[in-house]
Amino acid sequence: MKPSEKIKELGLLLPPAPPPAGLYKPVLVVDNFLYISGQGCLREDGTLILGRVGDNLTLEEGKAAARQTALTMLATITTHFGDVDRIKRLVKSLGMVNCTPDFGDHPLVINGYSELMADVFGPENGVGVRSAVGMMLPGGIAVEIEAMFELHK
Repeated sequence: MKPSEKIKELGLLLPPAPPPAGLYKPVLVVDNFLYISGQGCLREDGTLILGRVGDNLTLEEGKAAARQTALTMLATITTHFGDVDRIKRLVKSLGMVNCTPDFGDHPLVINGYSELMADVFGPENGVGVRSAVGMMLPGGIAVEIEAMFELHK
């Protein structure tokens, strides 16, 4: 099943694609790869999910924010690149979690993103290599994720 069909089948609602928050490109194609700048967790109404996991957000709330970040990324891809069906596979992701210094389950939070990508692109093509780290994020957003995809030739 094509990713666009899977998005419809899952009933996913994409938020509006956020405008760049600085001097950078939201997406960039180099050779056969699509690079996506860091995406925040934007809700359907255009507001951001704010908070720190381990402080005012639970692990499950952080995971939901990571899932919402995946939806934001899909919105950015469709708005600034076009057809998601041109994507062959997810290659690499960097997941950043806004969390307290003693929080250590960053990979479990970023699973919210990874699970949705696997649902949309399939268990083989939707799972790539990944890093998940904790840090302070701009504007107090809960999660930020950047990614690289391989395109069909």
